[in-house]
Formats: sequence, C-alpha cells, structure tokens
Amino acid sequence: MADAFYVPLGEGRFSATAHTAGPWSSESQHFGPPSALLVRALESVEPAHPAELARVTVEILGPAPVAELTVRAGVERPGRSVELLRAELASAERVVARASAWRVATSDTAEIATDGGPMLPAPDSVTESPWPEGWQSGYLDAMEWRAVRGGMDVPGPAAVWARQRVPLVDGEEPSGLQRLFAVADSGNGVSNFLDPRQWWFINSELTVHLRRVPSGEWIGLDAVTLVGRHGTGTATSILHDASGPLATGAQALMVRPRQAGGG
Repeated sequence: MADAFYVPLGEGRFSATAHTAGPWSSESQHFGPPSALLVRALESVEPAHPAELARVTVEILGPAPVAELTVRAGVERPGRSVELLRAELASAERVVARASAWRVATSDTAEIATDGGPMLPAPDSVTESPWPEGWQSGYLDAMEWRAVRGGMDVPGPAAVWARQRVPLVDGEEPSGLQRLFAVADSGNGVSNFLDPRQWWFINSELTVHLRRVPSGEWIGLDAVTLVGRHGTGTATSILHDASGPLATGAQALMVRPRQAGGG
C-alpha cells in the first residue's frame, strides 16, 4: 500500500488506499480525504487574476468506496471579482460528491483585518489523544491527533490539533487548503457525545468559510455537536493554524440509533 491517501493514475483518476477508510466501515472512506481531493481539483482551475477560495461546500451524495475515483473541476459562473467553481467526485459511473466554491479576487485589506479570536495552545504543548472504542482505523491512524480541550475519547465539545502522517496524493506535498479540508470533516467525530457503537451521527455535507489560506502542517479544530429532537443535528467548528483562527466549518448531521439503519 502506498504511504498516501491516494495514488494518481492519470487523467483525473486516483486509487484510494486503506489510509482513507472511515470509522464506520473499512469499505467506505472518511470524507476528509475526498473533501481535500475535491479542493485539490478546485485549486487546479486557473484563475484569470489573483484570487482565493472564500467558501467551499461539499455535498456528500453517497459513500465513497475505497477504490478508484475520478475527479474533475471547472468554472460554473465566471466573473472578474467573484466566480463560482464546481468539482465532482465519481466512483465508476456514480457521483459520490459535488463541491461548489466561491472564489474571490484578492485585494489589500491588511489595514482593516480583524482579530479571529483566541489562539489554541501550540500542538507541541499538548499530548496525543486516542479515538473512542468501536471506531475503525484507516483515516484515524493516518492522522496525528492532539487534544487541547476535551478529547476524541471524551464525550462533548473538544478542541484538537491534527496533522497528516501521509500526503494526500502520493509524491505531492499537500497545500494548506488540502490539509485544512482533510481535517475539517472531523468536527462531528471530534465533538461527538454519543456512543458510535449505538448511534449514527453522519454528515451529509461540509461547508467551510475561509478568511485566509492556512500555513504549516497542523490544523486546529475547535468543535461542538448539537442534536435536535427529530434526528437532525449540527457540528460547528472554528478552524485554526499556528497563527490563529482562519475559518469556520459546519456539518448537517443525520442522527439515529444504529439498529434503525444508516441510509
């Protein structure tokens, strides 16, 4: 097995490795790596002028198998100041996810930039944190997790640092945004308060609003999960790098007892 989440096969095709396997099933990917792969495709769409992604939404249309995938991206609505991009991830003939992104022309706003809020303690000041019993390895072991507050094995809100132990694509250094999206889909896992052996709490989408591009290997995730009375919930996150908060993330959740089924 290659020491990466994906092996490139050419012409937008990638072979997913066992490092992508999610906590619910060894046959389906955690959606952190697919989200990052979609962002990689969005980043490859050349802008006509300097621009940055301001919002990315990943719609999860079905499980992403640990198998060969095809990804493609392009401009849906061009514009000189703001443009809309689209990306699609497919397994065989089945589309498993779509991403939409607003890309905004850059300008100098350093003079009026706002403070993002409190910084998390540095990753080297906290210790590695385990995941709860009942979750499978794969993606979870391919990432290094360090708890700042709470912990993945402690029910309730939590703040953690995470970094990839393996690259997104074999032979490539991940970009800052790819590193961010490899972690952002873990908000519901990091802040869960339910026993994963008894409950499903699966997200159907991920939306991230960005203020800047992250730098460095470590991504901070300060997350909380809230559940309503009729099977829906939300996981919301503040995303950090070593310089402080830089984005907010949100996931819509399906919540139900596991014996009731999951799809």
